[in-house]
Amino acid sequence: MSAFAGLVEHLADLLQPLFGAAAAAAAIILFTALVRLLVHPLSRAAARGQKARTALQPRIAELRKKHARNPERLQRAVLELHAEEKVSPLSGLLPSLCQLPAFFLLYHLFSSSSIGGASNELLSHELFAAPLGDRWTDALTGGGMFGEAGLVYLGLFAVVAAVASFNFVRAKRTPLPQPAAGPDVPGLGTVAKVMPFLSFFTLVTVAVVPLAAALYVITSTTWSAVERAFLYR
Repeated sequence: MSAFAGLVEHLADLLQPLFGAAAAAAAIILFTALVRLLVHPLSRAAARGQKARTALQPRIAELRKKHARNPERLQRAVLELHAEEKVSPLSGLLPSLCQLPAFFLLYHLFSSSSIGGASNELLSHELFAAPLGDRWTDALTGGGMFGEAGLVYLGLFAVVAAVASFNFVRAKRTPLPQPAAGPDVPGLGTVAKVMPFLSFFTLVTVAVVPLAAALYVITSTTWSAVERAFLYR
């Protein structure tokens, strides 16, 4: 944790001439971008996997007709087809899973009052008037929704809402892939209806985590939206 705190402090020192008091916030955004660059090859592989799975849909449809009365045989046949074509059904999860350690590091770093027995000086940094270690509830109790810190959060919520709306439109245009067991899977219709709204849950995350972690979430979500628009065009 001390090494990670030192990395954030070093990045903030480098960015201080450009961003002044918001240098630590800029460092977090830069750190997030670096993480996403490292994960980008996995995102490209996930996009290729998604396109490959889409290309297999006609053959899966044939298997579904062939083994309509034998769901277990259908499942085995679909798995064999994926193995034959070297397509992993789970490849799309890897980019998100690889980012979790970075998010939890930031969350823990800006939730701890001390690091290695010393006071956590990162908590004194701010994004404009909002301390990076505070949450939205702190802004509300401090100056209210339209106080200086509250306005920072309103700006962040606007960014999240814009990105979520962009993802919502794209999700509505993208049909949910049919599972191997066939279209009549209990709950699939509900999942298809709820899926486009999942992006808006980022608003809840931003509201309840420390501002530093919220910046990570917002930057990563925005990156994902742009990346997916490019990779899945």
